Amino acid sequence: MPRTSQPGRSVSSRLFEILYAFGPGRTRLTLAELTRVTCLPHATVRRLVLELVQAGALDRAADGTLTIGLRLWRLGTLAPLTVPLRTAAQPFMEDLYTALNQHVQLAVREGTEAVIVERLSASPAVDVVSQVGGHLPLHSSGVGKVLLAHAPEEIGERLLTAGLPRLTPRTITDPQRLRQVLVECRRTGIATVREETSTMADSVASRVMDADGNVVAALSVVVRSGTVDLRAVTPTVIASALGISRRLGWTPRAGVR
Repeated sequence: MPRTSQPGRSVSSRLFEILYAFGPGRTRLTLAELTRVTCLPHATVRRLVLELVQAGALDRAADGTLTIGLRLWRLGTLAPLTVPLRTAAQPFMEDLYTALNQHVQLAVREGTEAVIVERLSASPAVDVVSQVGGHLPLHSSGVGKVLLAHAPEEIGERLLTAGLPRLTPRTITDPQRLRQVLVECRRTGIATVREETSTMADSVASRVMDADGNVVAALSVVVRSGTVDLRAVTPTVIASALGISRRLGWTPRAGVR
């Protein structure tokens, strides 16, 4: 293995660090920005970026800025969970979007965060902090609470031990209260939040299950606070999530795990 200037750091780990520097809001970076984000030596970043460009993992524009390359994007679309999930969810999300003209989003859990894997947005709808590929907190978002309620117990304990950031005045930061909310969410399969992640944004979310009854995703509708009765929207969101679950092979006999 090639030697690096930092003991214990492999070349592959540095390549991944450069790739992981890209994300929502950071889709186009310069060499200088990559050096600052990764904290790697400029010469190292320049050398590794050249290799990534030659391999097609990064694309370099005429002005020298860098973006994720088409070959790497194609590889990402082969992720075994998101491909069948997004395919199964698309018609149900489109129906929700058409009926409500509000944000509709689908999320999966990655560690202690929710990741948006698909979203349909209405231009007049409320501004939201999430976007495809972006992260949402588990403790304060609708999709996050659904995913957290059905996550392994150690995930919840890790989150509670680390502390619950207050994102708005209405964010639940008391561990005991959040535990009670999660118990109810586990029982019903739905979560309703009002201005907990961002002001003026409410949401209702429901669980999506696979053929074995495992909760693999959460579907939600996000609306401007006070404009939609979430109780009226909830049955439609539940029905859509169950429809996606059935397309993934779930049946009532499989139950929920």
